Amino acid sequence: MTRLPRGAGLVLAAGLVVALVLWALLWGARPPAPEALPAGTTLDLLRIDKSDRMLTGFVGEVPVLRMGIALGFAPEGDKRREGDGKTPEGRFHIDRRNENSAYHLSLGIDYPRAEDRARAAAEGVDPGGDIFIHGQPNALPDALALPGDWTAGCIAVSNAQMRQLWELVPIGTPVEIFP
Repeated sequence: MTRLPRGAGLVLAAGLVVALVLWALLWGARPPAPEALPAGTTLDLLRIDKSDRMLTGFVGEVPVLRMGIALGFAPEGDKRREGDGKTPEGRFHIDRRNENSAYHLSLGIDYPRAEDRARAAAEGVDPGGDIFIHGQPNALPDALALPGDWTAGCIAVSNAQMRQLWELVPIGTPVEIFP
């Protein structure tokens, strides 16, 4: 195994950030403005349709918010193991909030569940974790969004949309993710 010189990892990481910023500036999508909802609204359910790349927020049974999303870099199918680039499928809950994320704000999803851990153990793999709904990388200018499916398995939205979700989604909110 060839070892990289000391500090090479930091140089590679910095180069990746610069490449992402340049890519977004040159080819990135300009995200749509979020929809306006009355002050004090909280969502009762988030439904994520992977095939349509759409997040829908509900108050009761009424859809009140829709936004386009990006998924893991290999989104088809359910998450099976760490590093597979898939976004998990099933019913989850928002279980944490991180305002100091490497991405613009993030809402944590309670993956892996007990059944995910059991399946991964039976297959001899790590189920992965740290699945979030989050904004764009902090190194990216606020008005841009990376195009395509680019996360490691998370659900990404524009920074403006993430700020809106941050205000509307309390801990405990159910999240349904389906193919």
